[in-house]
This record gives sequence, C-alpha cells and structure tokens, in this order.
Amino acid sequence: MRVAIVTGGSSGIGRSTAAELARRGAAVILTYSSNEAGAKEAVSAIEGEGGTAIALPLDVGRSDTFPAFRAQVTEVLKVWDRDSFDVLVNNAGFARTALFEDTTEDLFNEFFRVLLKGPFFLTQTLLPLMTDGGAVVNTSSSAVAHAEAGYSGYATMKGALIVLTRFLAKELSPRGIRVNAVSPGATRTRLSDNVFERHPEVISALAAKTALGRMGEPDDIGVAIAALTGDDGRWITAQNIEVSGGFAL
Repeated sequence: MRVAIVTGGSSGIGRSTAAELARRGAAVILTYSSNEAGAKEAVSAIEGEGGTAIALPLDVGRSDTFPAFRAQVTEVLKVWDRDSFDVLVNNAGFARTALFEDTTEDLFNEFFRVLLKGPFFLTQTLLPLMTDGGAVVNTSSSAVAHAEAGYSGYATMKGALIVLTRFLAKELSPRGIRVNAVSPGATRTRLSDNVFERHPEVISALAAKTALGRMGEPDDIGVAIAALTGDDGRWITAQNIEVSGGFAL
C-alpha cells in the first residue's frame, strides 16, 4: 500500500486530493491547521468509501514544528507496517489580495512563511522518510501566469514555488523522485474567507473568462494531482501544469 501525505487536507483542493489518492489505493495522512472538524469529516468520508486516512495537526507557517511532525509521521506509518511514505502534496496555504502599495511587511512575511518557506523546509524535513521513486506535487497558482491587481505578494511566492519545483526535480532525480507543480485557476474553495459564498456574483464572471465555461471545483484539481503522483505521471517531472479549464485564453 502506498502512503501519501497531503497538507491542508481538511477542505477544498487538499481534501479532494486526499480522497482521490485514497480511491487509488493509497493510505493518506492529511493535515489541518485550524479546521479540525473538517479534517475529521475528510477522514470519515475516505473511510466511508473503504479507504484509510489519519489526520494530523500542522501549521506550515511554523517550520520549527516540522521535526515534531516528522516524529508523528514516523509513528503513524507503523499503523500500515511502513517506515517510509511515497507521496507528498504540499497544498496547505491561504489566499489574500492586497494592492502592491497596500501590502504590509507582515502580510508579505506571512505569504513567505506559509507559501514558500513552509513547503521548502517541510519537504526537506520529510525527505529522509520518502521512498526512492516517490513523488512530490506543489500546489502553485495560475495567478503567476495571469497577472491581476492585488496578487503581487501572493503570486510572488507561488512563482518562487514553481522555481523550487524545478530545482527539486533536478536534485532528487538520482533517487527517482519526481517533483511537479499544479497551478489551479479560480476554484470553489474556502480560501479568501469563503469569498465565493460571500460574493456568489463573482462565479459567473470567472466562468465567463474560462474557456470551458465554468468555474473550477476542488475535484478537478484533486484528480490531476493524484494522476501526477502515480504511474500515469511516471515520465513527468519538473513541470508546472495549469489546471484551470483554460482561464483567460
């Protein structure tokens, strides 16, 4: 049985990714920060479909906690008679808009800690536990390619994550570990303080800018991430794949 770790698995893209990986036969360790109830629901849903999952708390903005998290992972792996895992999905994050002139240093540093430093050092911390021939997928954003006002801080970190993806793919290739990034377009998630629930009128505007005529759903992204981690993606590495339905074509 393969074992996958999905950060930010309590809702949205992370939850859909965890569920899809479980459907494909993987045992899943999903993490949550503040949404413990959502994490428990995600585990129950996976178990309800015959899969297996365990939720662990993790704040990806606190790299000082990563060694303790690795120790927890080591203990959890024993449940499946494993001492290693196969897949890491660096998905946890947050989205917030601020015009360049309004971006504070505190907000910039928060973007950095959660969206770039976190994935960098979490991957580094967990790497000794990863099997040769494993896979890493980093969740970036189509905001990197489609410049919109208000995303300068957020997209800077997501763009750097794509650069990190390429360098990790190079450095980890001797171990057969593939590293890719997925860049979702506008997707109906809880990010940005549930903006799509608070402003449903935004959905039709985004759909109109998307070639396939609708807004993205978490399952659209989850299935793409899961495919990259498995045999379907065996010859793909160092790539950033936009999964946006043709946003802004």
